[in-house]
Amino acid sequence: MFDDQILCPSCDIETEHIVIKAGQENLVRCEECGSVHSVQREKERFVNLKVIVSWDQHSKPHHIAMPKDEELQVGDELLVDDPSQDVVMTEITSLEAERRVDAAPAKDVRTVWARAIDEVPLKISVYRSGKTHAFKILLPGDEIIVVGDTKEAEGFRFRVVKIKLRGEGFADSAPARAITRVWGRVL
Repeated sequence: MFDDQILCPSCDIETEHIVIKAGQENLVRCEECGSVHSVQREKERFVNLKVIVSWDQHSKPHHIAMPKDEELQVGDELLVDDPSQDVVMTEITSLEAERRVDAAPAKDVRTVWARAIDEVPLKISVYRSGKTHAFKILLPGDEIIVVGDTKEAEGFRFRVVKIKLRGEGFADSAPARAITRVWGRVL
């Protein structure tokens, strides 16, 4: 069935139809009178979007085609598949239309600001004998970090004691892409 009702030439009213054969022209049957007729399929319109993808301290512009009516929202994941560059999974951090907005259809968006989340740099501070050692490691964005877990990085074996989230507050566990910093104590 179609999302919307279709005007049946036999009934001369808008009714629900069943698709018999899909293609450039769909062959449909009216649910009311049973007559069969063709309906021209509406072509999906696309817009070219500029997406600025940030990764750690670097930003890089990408261009993608997207259906013009697709709703974009801050916080949503967006697959950036720019034919001239790498494919990157991102999280939308800001939308620029006439002004900065939290949500808008793609046709109204001038620039999408996003951050790469498939592989993320994770800041770690490890405390040992009165001294804190700070470093950064790369992790898959969906790797879960849990307070109490034992980890090893940069020559330190440590227990995770605190997780600071990107948004606000702290957590007992979170995916690496949602974390600002992890604190640990050397074992």
